Parts: sequence; structure tokens; C-alpha cells
Amino acid sequence: MTTEYYSNKREEVLRLIPKGARTVLDAGCWDGTFAALAKKELGAEVWGIEINADAAQKARGKLDKVIEGDISEAIKGLPDAKFDCIVFNDSLEHLADPYSVLEEAKKKLAPGGVVACSIPNMRYFPVLCGLVFRKEWRYTDTGVLDRTHLRFFTEKSIRETFEGLGYEVFELEGINGITTWKFNLLNILTLGLINDTRYMQFACSAKRRQ
Repeated sequence: MTTEYYSNKREEVLRLIPKGARTVLDAGCWDGTFAALAKKELGAEVWGIEINADAAQKARGKLDKVIEGDISEAIKGLPDAKFDCIVFNDSLEHLADPYSVLEEAKKKLAPGGVVACSIPNMRYFPVLCGLVFRKEWRYTDTGVLDRTHLRFFTEKSIRETFEGLGYEVFELEGINGITTWKFNLLNILTLGLINDTRYMQFACSAKRRQ
């Protein structure tokens, strides 16, 4: 997996962090590029969790605190009711049990706190075409079929996952979409049935259900 994959600024996720957030956790922060941008834009205290030792060391020079370790275990040791926002920037799909992590995240959110995340879309049109028409399920270094992904999601299952865990989803938007006329025409001909397949990822924000 390339360094660029992790070091992208991801401004489409940055906007999901509440403007008034004073404490932010980036779970899977890599070298801290995204989290440092959040820190600069919001003036917030920003923590990170990162399993890669070299990346964690780089992040320490940018963030207020970095915990080196697996998200699934490291998040358990964080203070309860601490964070106004917890970010999972293309990291939930890398976890063996993202559901338990999201359960734990609820404890770490301050009152009114938000989870903001980007999650790959398993129904991405190129992936579907490979599976249905070419009979392929070929893992790659990056993208939806990244060989390090352990869990797979669709727009529908993202919403169901969060709601089933006691969250209220208040934004779920496709990002990095296909805009070609051929896809647009096919989408029209199928009465919008495949509209969700245009997006490589979905950006989602949710908070604990009251």
C-alpha cells in the first residue's frame, strides 16, 4: 500500500468534524497529515492512534498525543467522554471487528460528540463489473479491494451498522464518484437503481442516539 494512500488530506472528511470540536481523535492517523490539518483548521487538541511504528513517530511531531498500537485495543485505554469527534478515515474496513470498536467509541465521545468516517463502497461500479461480468475478485494495493481490507460495506450496510449499534446517522454522502456520460445514461435507464455504485467511498457522520 502506498504512502500517498494514507497521507491524503481528505478534506471531504474534514468538513464532517464539527466546527466547535475542541478534542479530536484520529483512529488510524498514519503520519498525521489529516489530523494535523484538522488541528490547524479547528485549533483543536488532536490525538492519534497508529499501528505502524514509523508512521506513528512522524505523527508525534504533528499531534498532541499519539498512541502506537492496534485501534481495537488502544481505544479501550483512552479516557471516557473525552472527544468531541472520533475520525475513522478509511480504517474501519481494516479491522477484524469494527463493530466492537464503534461500540467502544461511544464511551469515548463527549456529550454531543460525533463519529466521522470514510468507508469504501463494495458496490462500486468497477468492482461489480469485475465480479459479475469478468468473474473476478482480485485484490489490489489500494482501493475498494485493498488486500488489507478485512470487512466490506455498502451504503445500506453502513447505515444499518451504525443504527444497529445505537448511533443516529445524520450524514451519509458518496464521494469520489464516477461522472462519465455512459454511467449517467445507464443510471437513468435503470431508474437510479445503480446510483450508489458510482461512488468509491461514502463519508458518514453519526452520533449516539439519545
